[in-house]
Amino acid sequence: MAGQKMLKFTQVERDMPEKRAPNLRNQDFDEIYAEYAEAKAEEQSSRCSQCGVPYCQTHCPLHNNIPDWLRLTAEGRLQEAYEVSQATNTFPEICGRICPQDRLCEGNCVIEQSGHGTVTIGSVEKYITDTAWEKGWVKPIQPHAERTESVGIIGAGPGGLAAADVLRRQGVQVTIYDRYDRAGGLLTYGIPGFKLEKDVVMRRNDQLEQGGVEFVLNCNVGEDISFEDIREKHDAVLIATGVYKTRDLQAPGSGAEGIVRAIDYLTASNRKSFGDDVAEFDNGDLNAEGKRVVVIGGGDTAMDCVRTAVRQGATSVKCLYRRDRDNMPGSQREVQNAEEEGVEFVWLSAPKGFAGDAVEGVMVQQMRLGAPDATGRRMPEVIEGSDYVEEADLVIKALGFEPEDLPTLWGVPELEVTRWGTVKADFTTGATGLPGVYAVGDIVRGASLVVWAIKDGRDAAEAMLEYLNGAAAVAAE
Repeated sequence: MAGQKMLKFTQVERDMPEKRAPNLRNQDFDEIYAEYAEAKAEEQSSRCSQCGVPYCQTHCPLHNNIPDWLRLTAEGRLQEAYEVSQATNTFPEICGRICPQDRLCEGNCVIEQSGHGTVTIGSVEKYITDTAWEKGWVKPIQPHAERTESVGIIGAGPGGLAAADVLRRQGVQVTIYDRYDRAGGLLTYGIPGFKLEKDVVMRRNDQLEQGGVEFVLNCNVGEDISFEDIREKHDAVLIATGVYKTRDLQAPGSGAEGIVRAIDYLTASNRKSFGDDVAEFDNGDLNAEGKRVVVIGGGDTAMDCVRTAVRQGATSVKCLYRRDRDNMPGSQREVQNAEEEGVEFVWLSAPKGFAGDAVEGVMVQQMRLGAPDATGRRMPEVIEGSDYVEEADLVIKALGFEPEDLPTLWGVPELEVTRWGTVKADFTTGATGLPGVYAVGDIVRGASLVVWAIKDGRDAAEAMLEYLNGAAAVAAE
């Protein structure tokens, strides 16, 4: 019976998919984890305790029905597992690869709390959907009936793509406008291939296009087309631009040659992986080969930068972070991967300035953790007289992202923003103060996780459908 397939966490050890050896994986941009075989996926899924209150599901932003698709996988019912997974998540194979499961579902697994090691939820999720693609279970979108209403989506990142998927399934006409030449946003140009191989993103873009979504690429809103033109053309508009403005350093020498933004560095690397001509990479400006690299920051973007630099052939890669390992915002799993690949972490250190017109070194001041701030995190304090110089030929700033000033860029002063510059929108529906205009993802939340953007996109799409239905009912009277 089904029950006999589950609750095997006392007999079966936790076993992640095999990870390629560091000296092999740091030579290329292929994903570092192998795929589960069917028997292994069934075995690891069978460790789920099927607990009465599934904290894994509660702590997943999408509230994925994790216990059910684990049970179906353990029983060998993979197509059903895929259908359950897909019901709440537009891109499960992407979340399975890049979600910080150690902080979300897996970090709240009940058997982990009892000392048996968490169920490998992310790896099973990835396996289910990769198998679904291989078996042809993932079908192009085919609405039951087409609708006349159209929605314009600004931004082809995960929030915009998730909303497009929901809207097209209901027959709404969808056009996505994006500044880049490929859809996907940070999935395409921000996240390196060793975490998310690009064909995984491209096949989802293809699926949406085959399902009737129109992409208008290389399109800068405010330059190539106005926001008002988009509003006039469509019955509703979704703002899903993400946040791309890099937080800057005001330290002396911060304008030196060789100090670059993380987004520029990662975009150049990802473009090369597509085979594009990238002048800034080819001339060495955004290429770490043969250089002493220092990355400043402790989030997931910093982890992407240090691991990319290793693969590009840097002579040394160091990451400076002003707090300690326990207080860093990035995934601990990513830190471990980076260390295995040869990255050195310099904890409790912050840049004070930079030496050289073409950067030669980072003036570092050592820190200690003092009293907690309002959020409960201990604040870093400078240790006087502890300064030293860290030699560097390339410095990458990975200090986080802030929203661009959309009301000014787009000439829409009536678009309300918060004191942080994010678009002011209802957190449940995404509705802004402008009729028929919605906003989702990082442009509302600030820099956050892909899984939150997917949730926001799906929720806003449902709210937009209600709005369109209401407008249609009024028109029919």
